[in-house]
Amino acid sequence: MIELDNVGYNYGGGELLTNVSAQLSPGSFHFLTGPSGAGKTTLLKLCYGALSPTSGRVRAFNMDVKGLDRDQMAMLRRRVGVVHQDCRFLDHLPVVENIALPLTVSGKDMSQEEANLRELMNWVGLSERAHANPPELSGGERQRAALARAVILSPEVVIADEPTGNVDWEMSQRLLQLLVELNRMGKTILVATHDLALIRAAKNQVQTRVLRISDKRLQLAGADL
Repeated sequence: MIELDNVGYNYGGGELLTNVSAQLSPGSFHFLTGPSGAGKTTLLKLCYGALSPTSGRVRAFNMDVKGLDRDQMAMLRRRVGVVHQDCRFLDHLPVVENIALPLTVSGKDMSQEEANLRELMNWVGLSERAHANPPELSGGERQRAALARAVILSPEVVIADEPTGNVDWEMSQRLLQLLVELNRMGKTILVATHDLALIRAAKNQVQTRVLRISDKRLQLAGADL
């Protein structure tokens, strides 16, 4: 589904990633770890086309990401749901409208999407907070809203950047359970995290592979996590 072939990326005149190769196959669950500043967020952005590699090639759904035109890139973004680290929302709109924004932007008939939207809100446990504005949400509620927004178009791949970075362990487990459920539905999952306890918890629930960025390169982590 997404393949990186000897990818390199230069940032600010310096080399951040070099000779990175990886393949996210359909239905797989990957964690991406490594020290702060190692390039985890950059690697995620390369996977969904927000950045172009300096060298090498990124392919998504059998297409070279670097050569996509505007319409093809828009289609790629529908097939890859992203939970960003900063969880940005439009603060003047209630949560339910923020979550529904991808439907609006893609031209969906909202009258036909209401049932799916309600089901999604219930799935992430935000039905009772549907009409609250984002500043009223807790950190965990914001992260669950961000996940709901990322999957509302039923993407084939879900990429999450430190989704549990600002929540307590109980909420981390709840978010992990949602990601595991998505994987069991057949979604390909890629999660960047520095939380090794979260990775260990996931390994007890689903088959995962752990990728680690070290010295600008990508390695398959061993069983020592």
